[in-house]
Amino acid sequence: MTEQNTINLDAANKEQQFEAIERQHGGYWRHDFIDHAYLYNLYFPPERFFQQLTSQIHELVLNYPVAQDVLAGLVGTLIDQPPERIVVGNGAAELIKIVSGHLAQKLIVPVPSFNEYANAAPTENVIEFALDAPSFQLDVDKFAAEAIRNKADVAVVVSPNNPTSLLVPKAHLVRLLDKLAAHDCILIVDESFIDFARDRDGETLDGDIAKYPNLAIFKSMSKAYGICGLRIGYMLTANAAFADQVRQGLHIWNLNGFAETFLVHAPEYQQEFLASCDRVRADRDQFYRDLCAINGLTVYRPDANYIFCRLPDHAPSGPEVARRLFVQHNIYVKHCQGKTMPESDRYIRIASRTQAENKVVAEALGVIIGSEKSS
Repeated sequence: MTEQNTINLDAANKEQQFEAIERQHGGYWRHDFIDHAYLYNLYFPPERFFQQLTSQIHELVLNYPVAQDVLAGLVGTLIDQPPERIVVGNGAAELIKIVSGHLAQKLIVPVPSFNEYANAAPTENVIEFALDAPSFQLDVDKFAAEAIRNKADVAVVVSPNNPTSLLVPKAHLVRLLDKLAAHDCILIVDESFIDFARDRDGETLDGDIAKYPNLAIFKSMSKAYGICGLRIGYMLTANAAFADQVRQGLHIWNLNGFAETFLVHAPEYQQEFLASCDRVRADRDQFYRDLCAINGLTVYRPDANYIFCRLPDHAPSGPEVARRLFVQHNIYVKHCQGKTMPESDRYIRIASRTQAENKVVAEALGVIIGSEKSS
């Protein structure tokens, strides 16, 4: 076989691998490429957690884990909240499925956003509130008016949003809560990425949870704590009736012993966790600057650990850019084609990893955009 034939075969294999990966929802670590699609904290947990897990492997495999009341207590210790306000899920996805799929009679969500809130609900129960392009900022007054007009009983705001990485200011969310309170509408604020915001403590609503009985905070711990495979999420609310409704949808042992062990030890790692978030922010901010240097690329200033970009008009589409990055550079990013937004095929979302890996992505993306302009 000639060298050219080998190159052609390798390219064909990468094309096939790209198509297969596009259909998957995880398991990427089994394949030899750099994953800038899924969202990680690469600096947490610390190595001693893995040593603790390994030392208990026999007990964790052979024994039943604890149930919901103990899990709520463990999360409560970690986030300094009473356990009665907490419902712990097998990832936030389990809680989303219960609320969207079974409890919400009419759910409203701004789009583009994390698809699962709408996907988990019956189609006739979902109202999609379009964010105005090109800013993609949420106008909470218009959103509240639409929720009230449609008699929504559940409204969802993801902040920072996915895929835009834009945060809704806390003051705006408080105004939204006040507007919805008189209309029996629960506001779910998904804060899965809040730990990467520039002012996490000033923007989170968790310290105000007792003031707002129509507020529920959802959080996927996978994102900030770097434990995607353990599947832990929680809901925090002072609304006891709503919390009980969600609990009733859970299985008795909905988390396994590995997740339980993480929650047992997590308070020991708080300083390391905060330091890891600082490193993620530093890497992301440098990545933002590198991407801003690409001529024609519109780069949205991120509040999470990923960056939302609009490709210039002369560049290939988002799906084509994602394909070229994978086939030519062994890098996988998320294109936004199919998201509910204008010109969705012009946008990509790139997860921030280490500074060295981010630099490679920025250089490769610059080559693809630049070569297209010059051709």
